[in-house]
Amino acid sequence: MQASEARILTTHVGSLPRGQVLADLIVAREEDGTVDEAAFDAAVREAIQVTVARQQAAGIDIANDGEMERPSFVSYIASRMAGFGPGGEQARPLPLDAQKFPIWFDNINRSGRRRLNVYAFPQAIGEVGYDDTSGVERECADFKDGLAAVGADFAETFMTSVSPGFAATAMMNRYYDSHEAYVRALARGLAREYRHIVEAGFVLQIDSPDIGMERAGYFQAETLAGFRDKIAMHIDALNQALDGIPADRVRLHACWGNRDGPHVHDPAVGDVVDLMYEARVGAITLPFANARHAHEIEVFRTCPLPDGMLLVPGVIETTNNYVEHPMVVAERIERAAAAVGDPSRIIASTDCGFGTIAGDTFTAEDVVWAKLESLAEGARLASERLF
Repeated sequence: MQASEARILTTHVGSLPRGQVLADLIVAREEDGTVDEAAFDAAVREAIQVTVARQQAAGIDIANDGEMERPSFVSYIASRMAGFGPGGEQARPLPLDAQKFPIWFDNINRSGRRRLNVYAFPQAIGEVGYDDTSGVERECADFKDGLAAVGADFAETFMTSVSPGFAATAMMNRYYDSHEAYVRALARGLAREYRHIVEAGFVLQIDSPDIGMERAGYFQAETLAGFRDKIAMHIDALNQALDGIPADRVRLHACWGNRDGPHVHDPAVGDVVDLMYEARVGAITLPFANARHAHEIEVFRTCPLPDGMLLVPGVIETTNNYVEHPMVVAERIERAAAAVGDPSRIIASTDCGFGTIAGDTFTAEDVVWAKLESLAEGARLASERLF
């Protein structure tokens, strides 16, 4: 994994706009499966080429395929792994924000923006396993083809994969006798996907929002100590899945839920960052552009990064349509560098993805690219002062 040795490098968290045609195909495929597969595959490949070209034009240094083919950053594994069946209505507990702010939650539901039910993702109804790797093989191949077709020249490329811990909290367990048994089984299966991504030459990004958001979600009945125990187990299972993969080829993303909501029940960064340090990864990525957690970048002064670990702070918000001024971006980057104590250990990023669920985005597609351009310009401005 490249550090920002001569200037601040830029990246993002993973999902990017799919475009209306592909988003419609994904939603239709998830709802009733009546999609022409050849047309779907062609739309995915075209979308990858577009998103690769747009990232390069925006000035992104560390790019990915935008998660073009996935219905969401977590439920995609149901089509790759055995043991999953249809989800039940409202199987996943409502987060505390939805319970405490019903008017806000009703506005979200009435907006018509959400097209896939995130509370009824597929569930584990049998033993989960990852015997068929054709899905991840195709995704990696499509990304490589897209890079070649565009003639892209990035400093590095990455691909995302869900953590066993978040997969277990987002996709309900209807088979295993305990939550831990389910998490460990997912870890054994997902290890195959992790290895394939790294062996294909990409940096592996593990998406693990459970580390933050499930304090007010799946584990909302737990004390903070009880929540930390659960997350410690999730990270131990992740380390099990990462066994044999060099830490410097992996980065870990955590967040508090990629939604335009109150977030008043989020745990503080300081409540969980030490647990993230236990993960066998070379970088951690956290959201610091949003109004609820921006101040918490200062935690790295009192809880410094482990030796050799990079920080990938979010300096661009992903749930609104303000285009951050490059000077604001530069100020956020400089604050992160000061908190960490070394600008070479900072890679500037977004708070989360822009299309974590197909057909469900807060930020308009044209605004997304303007935000990424501002990210690159802000990184340039910060680099002039930091190097």
